[in-house]
Formats: sequence, structure tokens, C-alpha cells
Amino acid sequence: MQIIRKIAEKAADLKNADIPTIAFLGDSVTQGCFEVYMTNEGTVETVFEAENGYHNCVAKILRVLYPRVPVAIINAGISGDNAQRGFARLQRDVLRFHPDLVVVSFGLNDAVGAEEGLEHYKDALDKIFTELKKAGCEVIFMTENMKNTYVSHNIKDEYIRNIAVNSMQNENSGTLKRYFDAAKEIAGAHDVVVCDVYSKWKRLEENGVDTTALLANDINHPCREMNWLFAYSLVDVMMDYGGDRNAGNTIS
Repeated sequence: MQIIRKIAEKAADLKNADIPTIAFLGDSVTQGCFEVYMTNEGTVETVFEAENGYHNCVAKILRVLYPRVPVAIINAGISGDNAQRGFARLQRDVLRFHPDLVVVSFGLNDAVGAEEGLEHYKDALDKIFTELKKAGCEVIFMTENMKNTYVSHNIKDEYIRNIAVNSMQNENSGTLKRYFDAAKEIAGAHDVVVCDVYSKWKRLEENGVDTTALLANDINHPCREMNWLFAYSLVDVMMDYGGDRNAGNTIS
């Protein structure tokens, strides 16, 4: 991909080449959210650790590979967000920084809308990809992790257990997968490369891994260690796709 070419150019000419910029547009997983808890006021809050988010893991990998290159990282992930709201804030949170590459990752919250919300999700992604391409950005769409497949005994609060029940049904009914399948179709129509992390989680499940145990909140936030799967997958996609290859492909 062009982003790696630009990083390599910066490594070869630190004084004159532009600083490469990567933006991440998404939800709580992108923001770097982990455990959830009830406050004294009765609201649900999340533990936020930017240093353990996959955007920072990507930055760490790139620093190992290109230690002399300063890569600007923009984290435009917002907890609870969906593709429609992501499009609404695209100019403010992403485009005004003129990023070279934008990683788009939505679906976990969108899929709560079930079949009725699927068209809204597809329409929002279509608009996001259109605007990013118009602005000259490279784009990767990244699918997200699986949701919980059962309700963990670790969840004691009744309100949070109800969230877990709904999340489990969303995953086990195949709704989340249908959203990501639709997203991959939209990405293909825009020649956007797909980093299919969801398929990797499904393969883990097929190989006997308890994927729910890999969720920090036992619902939908990957644990800190699993953020490295996102990061390695993204860097692998960046490295595999040079300027002479075709976009619109899915890498899992």
C-alpha cells in the first residue's frame, strides 16, 4: 500500500519527506475501551486505556520496523458510535487532518439495529468510503471481533447481564456476520481493501477457543492482548498490498 511506501520514503529522507499520517475511525474498540462497570449514578462506564488500543499497537509495530520515522496517529474512535455517526463527524475528526491512510471499523454497535438497520449501515459506509476516496485517502475497512456467545458468570449486575444477553443473541443469530458481509460488499464496490479480523475470531472459535473469554468486558471489547491481533493484521495488510496490486480484496 502507498502508506508503507510513504513511510519508507520518510525513512530514506527524514529532512524533506512528509510525515505519514494514519487515522482510525471507529467505535469503542477503536477508542481503546475494555472493562465495563456501573457507576454510583447507575450508568454504564468503560475502562479506557489508549496505550493498549490497537491503534497504539500499530504505532509500536511501525516504530520497530521504521525506528527513525515519526508516524502521526489519529484515533477517531468513540465509544458507542456507529457508522452513521462516524460519517457525520468524518470531516471534523478525520479529513481535516489530511491522513494518508484511514482505517474504518464499524459494525458492533450498528448490528444492534438487526435487519432493520442494515441498510442504514450500508448507506453510511458507502458515504464514508466515497468521501475518503474523494479526499485522496487510502482506505482499509477492518471487521471487528466476535461478540459473546454465552453470558459469563463474571457478570453480576443485572443491567449489564441484560446487555450481555442481547449481545449474545446478536452474535449467535448471525446478525453481526451479516453486517460484516454487507460491509465487505460495499468495500469491494469502492475498491477498499478489507482486513477481516472477524473471520480470524471465527476460526479461533472453530478451533476450540473460548472467544468470549477473550473479551475484557465479557460482551464486546477484546482484551488488551487481543488488540495485537488487530494490529498485526492491519500491518500485514499494509505490507502485502503494493501500489501495483488491486484493492477491493479481503485479507483474513
